[in-house]
Amino acid sequence: MNRAAVPTPLTRYGWTDALAAEFAPHAADGLVPGRIVRVDRGRCEAVADAGEGLLTLHADTGPVTSPDPVRNPCTGDWAAIDAERRTVRALLPRRTAFIRSTSSQRSEGQVLAANVDIALIAVSLAAELDLGRVERFVALAWESGAEPVVLLTKADVVPDAIGLSYLTTDTEAAAPGVRVLPVSAESGLGLDVLTELLGGEQGRTAALLGQSGAGKSTLTNALLGDEVQDVRATRDSDGKGRHTTSTRDLLPLPAGGVLIDTPGLRGVGLWDAEDGVAQAFAEIEELARDCRFHDCSHTVEPGCAVLEAIEDGTLPERRLESYRKLVRENERIASQSDARLRADILREWKQKRALGRHMMERKRGPQA
Repeated sequence: MNRAAVPTPLTRYGWTDALAAEFAPHAADGLVPGRIVRVDRGRCEAVADAGEGLLTLHADTGPVTSPDPVRNPCTGDWAAIDAERRTVRALLPRRTAFIRSTSSQRSEGQVLAANVDIALIAVSLAAELDLGRVERFVALAWESGAEPVVLLTKADVVPDAIGLSYLTTDTEAAAPGVRVLPVSAESGLGLDVLTELLGGEQGRTAALLGQSGAGKSTLTNALLGDEVQDVRATRDSDGKGRHTTSTRDLLPLPAGGVLIDTPGLRGVGLWDAEDGVAQAFAEIEELARDCRFHDCSHTVEPGCAVLEAIEDGTLPERRLESYRKLVRENERIASQSDARLRADILREWKQKRALGRHMMERKRGPQA
């Protein structure tokens, strides 16, 4: 990461020389740089460098609001702010963006966090380990451009080190090339490693993601060394908890770096994640190159290298089923998005055609 050569009040929030260069045209217009730490219904809270130290301000995001939800301001965005009028005038290009599909019928995307370096995927060991969900989060993380790290939270509930080792190994097999770190806010296990990973002079931006009850708020408080986020107990029946974090908050860490704590996610749909799925299942993609047919579906075709790996035990069948499921889901979302785009274009064309007819009628004037 190219840090700022001359530290500024925003350096601890991730400001770099590259961002300063991108911001230069906005500085010429008298705007100040800032990073959005929270967004709530058309307004945001941001930390800004107004030339006299760090300023925390509430600003209107109206001028940069877009019909496309993916383009709307999000926690982690860098912004050009009119400090006097408390208004966000522009957003700097995002380096990364963690996007999921919403549950709406319009197949829209939702940005959970922007300009993230590390996607911390919290998976509670107080509930049964769901490797399919791990794979889904990892695919979205790879697609975002951030580095995924799986945190096996509440590791203190596992009664013995051998059991914890097995759970870690199983998770590593479901997330090849991804660091898996057992942690416990209760016992302190793994917190020193995580703090070192996020902090230091090269402090990075991390987003903490996972289901309700995964212990994200408790872990955030442990990293901050303070009770900043509200914590509620999980249900004993299913290990799930209620949403304790209702907004996405960007919080500076004492040891360096910043953390975006996100609300618990019930649904995590893919959003244009073809490359992310391919990276999350890199071993299957590699095997597929040796299939006899280039368009092999890995179901019944002769000479399928993927099915051969299933038969000889080098590839778990569960892994292939999960891959198929995510590929199908991503293809469905992509087709729905394309259909929505075509419908929007058609609607706009019809509106322009109707306007054209109206203008022609006005030009002709009343007919005798």
